[in-house]
Amino acid sequence: MGPWALGLLLLCCLPRPAPALGQPPPSRRPQRDPAKGRTVPQPRSARTEWDRERYSRQPQCVRCCDAPEQPPLLYQPVAQINMTILKGEKGDRGERGLQGKFGKPGMTGNRGHVGAKGQKGSVGATGERCKSHYAAFSVGRRKPLHSNAYYQTLIFDTEFVNLYGHFNMFTGKFYCYVPGIYYFSLHVHTWNQKETYLHLMHNAEAAVVLYAQASDRSIMQSQSIMLELREQDEVWVRLFKGERDNAIFSDEFDTYVTFSGHLVKYSGDP
Repeated sequence: MGPWALGLLLLCCLPRPAPALGQPPPSRRPQRDPAKGRTVPQPRSARTEWDRERYSRQPQCVRCCDAPEQPPLLYQPVAQINMTILKGEKGDRGERGLQGKFGKPGMTGNRGHVGAKGQKGSVGATGERCKSHYAAFSVGRRKPLHSNAYYQTLIFDTEFVNLYGHFNMFTGKFYCYVPGIYYFSLHVHTWNQKETYLHLMHNAEAAVVLYAQASDRSIMQSQSIMLELREQDEVWVRLFKGERDNAIFSDEFDTYVTFSGHLVKYSGDP
């Protein structure tokens, strides 16, 4: 576009001049009467209309290149497609997704009301009878005994208590049938001018020794011990072999030698 065309466009956009605010249009100006030589006053309605036009006029800008008005668009309906008709068959079920993260724990709720009391249950089956475990014995000897060339088992001839027959009077040994912790005690009477040397045996090992030196007078001597026995263990008393002048005293009228034992605690108890 050349410079002359741009100037013409700006000139067309300028506002058209309006009548001066101080001068009314010719049709509104007062008229002079040539006969009388004075101004003929105009009616009041004419002046009011002129004042209204005077203050209401505003400059207007008219563009010479406005685009022509477009005709109004007419509504054209669009065809709707029913998607249910085009829906295909149901597909296979997909694989299960990974488990999501656990949410934050909620606040502890209020305690609920106490429920109604339930019905009484049925009677249970009868339990097994409580099993008690016992083991005890107490035996004595009324005959004296002197040592010889080998170890001698001390045999007892008097039976005071022998619960369930766990002490064998023929072998002179206690056999354990109830495993647990046992208490044993041995009492003997010494012989004048002779030593007293005995072993309380646990199976083939000497557990404790009962000893008294030779003396001019005889005394009562004792020994005791607690042993943990297993089933089929043996406890017995032996006299030391005849390397020394070893003996125990007793007679047929009184019992001077006793050997006793009993179960303290069964191994199966808590």
